[in-house]
This record gives sequence, structure tokens and C-alpha cells, in this order.
Amino acid sequence: MISNAVLLFFVIDPFGLIPLYAAILRRVPAARRTRVLVRELLFALVALILFLFTGKYVLRAMHISEPAMTISGALILFLIALPMIFPTIKLSMESDDASEPFIVPLATPLFAGPSALAFVMVMGTEAAANWVSWLGTVCLAWAGASAIVLLGHVFARLIGERGLVAIERLTGMFLVAIAVEMLLSGLSRYLGHSTVPVN
Repeated sequence: MISNAVLLFFVIDPFGLIPLYAAILRRVPAARRTRVLVRELLFALVALILFLFTGKYVLRAMHISEPAMTISGALILFLIALPMIFPTIKLSMESDDASEPFIVPLATPLFAGPSALAFVMVMGTEAAANWVSWLGTVCLAWAGASAIVLLGHVFARLIGERGLVAIERLTGMFLVAIAVEMLLSGLSRYLGHSTVPVN
């Protein structure tokens, strides 16, 4: 459970979220920022749990196999990790609308992003008897990542902008390695299921 929680923590990338959250919440009154942030983090937790328990039924209804989901999750994770290592293109998540953010983009797609949702969906396809362990994994990773985001101003002040960039790039390297491992695992499962035993 701990190893999967650490992996999901890296997938969420809370250190990379700090400058994005600061930019988006800049237009929210200072007195409401913490309340809004906590609300959005709770929405993100709900999204992760929903995908954990309903993901396998969605996959079954769409006739998507577990290896296919693992491979697609690896590709999404790889695409998300590349800009973390080579930040030549930065996508702006700020909106021209000055209204208070609600679910989008703070809860999703920033915190509960495609790679995190794909990761928990893959977990949800495992044995149903492990649901307590998987729920604990999601909650543990969410709690750790939420603490980093909530204390973002403290971390930013302690390690500085260069420190945040260094951590984000290091996380990106880990995610690339994880994506490759997921890809190999998905291919191995697909080839294993596709192999016809010879009598």
C-alpha cells in the first residue's frame, strides 16, 4: 500500500501544482483562499475514489481490457512527465473569468488529472478483496499531496523557485521511468493473454 501511495503521490505531483494553484487563486479574496483550496481538494478526493470503484465497470462497458488501460495510462503519464523535464512549453491554466474556481481546474484536471485517474482505475481492476488497501492507498497519497499544496507558500519560501523547479524535474524523471514500467507491464499482460498455448 505504501509503495502504491508514493507512486500516486508522484503522479499527482503536488510540488508542480504549487505555482499553478498560486496563480489561479490570486484572483480569489485572501480570506477565502484556504476554504476554496480545501473544498477543491475534497472534490479531487471524491473524483479519485469514484474512478477507483467505478472505473472497472466503465472499462467493462466500453470493452477496454486491463492491459489496454495500463498502456494508455503509461502513455498519458509519459506525456505529462515530459514537460516537467523539458519545460519549453508551459500551458496556462488561468482563465479570463474572475469568478471563483469550482472543480475545474483545481480539483480536476490539475490535482485529479488524467494520469492519476488512470492510475486509480488500473488499481480498481485488481481483486475486489483488496478494496480496503486501494482506498487506503488513495487516501494516503491524497493526504500527503494535499498537505504539500496547502503548505505551498511555506515550501516555496523555504526552497525557492529554483528548488521547486528542481523537484518538479526530478519528479518528471521518476514518472518517465514509472511510465516505461507501466508500458512494459501492459505489453507483458497483453502478450501473455494473446499467446495461444501449443499442445
